Amino acid sequence: MLDQRLLRDNPDLITSELARRGLTVDLTGLQLVAQQERQLEEQRSNLQAEGNRIGKQVGQLIQAGASPKGPEVQALRDQGNRIKQQVAVLEEEEKGLEQRLRDQLLAFPNLPAAAVPPGSSEADNVEVKRWGSPRQESGLQEHWQIGERLGLWETERSVRIAQSRFITLLGAGARLERALISFMLDQHSARGYTEVLPPILVNSASLTGSGQLPKFAEESFRCADDDLWLTPTAEVPLTSLHRDEVLPAEQLPLRYCAYTPCFRREAGSYGRDTRGLIRLHQFNKVELYWFCHPDHSAAAHEQLTAHAEAILETLALPYRRIELCTADLGFSAARTFDLEVWLPGAGAYREISSCSVCGDFQARRASIRFKQADSKGTQLVHTLNGSGLAVGRTMAALLENGQQSDGSVKLPAALVPYFGGDTIGAG
Repeated sequence: MLDQRLLRDNPDLITSELARRGLTVDLTGLQLVAQQERQLEEQRSNLQAEGNRIGKQVGQLIQAGASPKGPEVQALRDQGNRIKQQVAVLEEEEKGLEQRLRDQLLAFPNLPAAAVPPGSSEADNVEVKRWGSPRQESGLQEHWQIGERLGLWETERSVRIAQSRFITLLGAGARLERALISFMLDQHSARGYTEVLPPILVNSASLTGSGQLPKFAEESFRCADDDLWLTPTAEVPLTSLHRDEVLPAEQLPLRYCAYTPCFRREAGSYGRDTRGLIRLHQFNKVELYWFCHPDHSAAAHEQLTAHAEAILETLALPYRRIELCTADLGFSAARTFDLEVWLPGAGAYREISSCSVCGDFQARRASIRFKQADSKGTQLVHTLNGSGLAVGRTMAALLENGQQSDGSVKLPAALVPYFGGDTIGAG
């Protein structure tokens, strides 16, 4: 959520930064609300100070010998009661304006970091680097063709169980999915992340804190009888793991990795993506999440991204890093690196991880602060998140990159202890 002080004192900055995202906004009315809220706050604060002064004066008079029921003391008490009534009225007005302001601010995306390249569409994203040698041969199959041929999943019966865009993994397919989840969690845990297995159902406050609500309500699955939603990403419960908390500064950074099934309503047909593992309503993902000191978030962003890249490199999967331009940033992100893995059957790079630094945007929505031991005040933490990795898309990349001339799939050495072999479909 954007800072109310920035809205009140420098709305032109917000307007110009959102314009970099391609958004045109008029903040005149919202700025007026923010200024009114601040004026009410000052009035209330001044009245409370006056009430405290009167209460202290009453105590001093009684201590000096005045009768507690005498006219002088009673007059002061009456004045104090009138102030309390005024304060109560102002508090209600202030709460109304605060809620109105918050409701409107929740709809605004994060401001892009200064380093984000300008652009008007994803065509303006910038390639930062490449790793590995992309396999380029004629006659290679796409992952959905390999999976169906080897019997790794069932699509038609999954429609009967649920609906389209759900899939049932079978045999070696199910075992490979499980192997990838364990492999990723072990890799990240060895780098110092704390493994988390959070609830899959999350409440509206959790979705709001991470930035999914109110904007993405229609893209999420909701339980009709409860204030609960199927989580679209482990970023949601991990953000709320410390919601409404003040963290000791010496504990930062806090680094978590979590496996969850993820649920999203995907709109549109997306052509070939309606087949296979690329775009499903339900998919598995291992998420990386940081809470860190604001001074360290830029370095943390590079480190988190490198940890996601390390999974691809250990699995010998060629990839490239893309920096998203201003127009392609996610709602909560201030800066994002996308990792795109090479799919030789499709002959294209496809996104497999999105690594973002959100600054204090999520922390302000979820009220997550930290405090130095020698300081009375608190500060908002910075949050970062990234897929480490999307499991189904990793499987798709392994199938396409590992396909052999005899129809089998060769798995990378790092996965063999988890899968129990180095080949799928041999013999």
